[in-house]
Amino acid sequence: MSTEGSTKAVVAALLANSGIAVTKFLAFLLTGASSMLAEAIHSVADAGNQGLLLLGGRRAVRRPTDEHPFGYGRERYVYAFLVSVVLFSVGGVFALYEAYHKAHELHVTHGHPDDSLLDSRWAWVPIVVLLAAIVMEGFSFRTAIRETRQVKGHATYVEFVRRAKQPELPVILLEDLAALCGLVFALLGVGLALLTDNLWFDVIGTGLIGLLLVTVAVILALETKSLLIGESAGDAAVRRIAVALAATDGIERVVHLKTMHLGPDELLVAAKIAVPAADSAAEVADAIDAAEASIRQVEPTALVIYLEPDIARPATAPAG
Repeated sequence: MSTEGSTKAVVAALLANSGIAVTKFLAFLLTGASSMLAEAIHSVADAGNQGLLLLGGRRAVRRPTDEHPFGYGRERYVYAFLVSVVLFSVGGVFALYEAYHKAHELHVTHGHPDDSLLDSRWAWVPIVVLLAAIVMEGFSFRTAIRETRQVKGHATYVEFVRRAKQPELPVILLEDLAALCGLVFALLGVGLALLTDNLWFDVIGTGLIGLLLVTVAVILALETKSLLIGESAGDAAVRRIAVALAATDGIERVVHLKTMHLGPDELLVAAKIAVPAADSAAEVADAIDAAEASIRQVEPTALVIYLEPDIARPATAPAG
């Protein structure tokens, strides 16, 4: 996945959510619709999340230090995990609280609170704002889809979200999808409330937004947690590396091979290789140098490579 494509999708989402958040807050202030407040906070959380992703991308490119000899590539995973926490706490939990608060208010006032959406002369504003927000979010989602198509290959979108090593595009895809679904829930809630003079529809829309955001946040947290712990390269990359090693002159076979992502575009490769017992140290060193070059040729993200030579023995287990 290209970092440029990820950044483009993040910036598009940031601009869209910043503008949408302002209009939603204005609509809430004019009408008091709880769905609008939940959606406004949702957009603020999304804009903050995109800012976190951009910050993580900038911090990840710092040079390695003695304290962090493998660099800071995993910072992108850390900030992607923070995104899931923000989406859960700020977006989802707030929307659920707002739904509970409005439900309690409707219960106390028997469904007719003072200064409600039904009494406002600006009741049409949320409908206009939500329709405009759907259009803007649609453009942002289209950008994320277009950038994803360039890198996902033959994988489905679900497989892409689960297997991608770069966190930005999966996060933006899920956020934009959740945003569009949330806008539909809000539009149905406000629209049905105005059509039926029943504010419970607005409360239900707000609750659905909260449940949606909590669900997406949990999915993001689980996926980024796996990346933080340390994931191996994809199956195709591992096969390419194994074939490159086995095809190198001076290497009889691969005893075992392990990989781990130090960052989205930084792969660590460690392998034990069997070399002929009669080879000199110089010949073994030449074989290792050639193997490293072959690995980087088939997998450019393999920035850190450790190869351990060994003598082929019958008891030595071959690579899985």
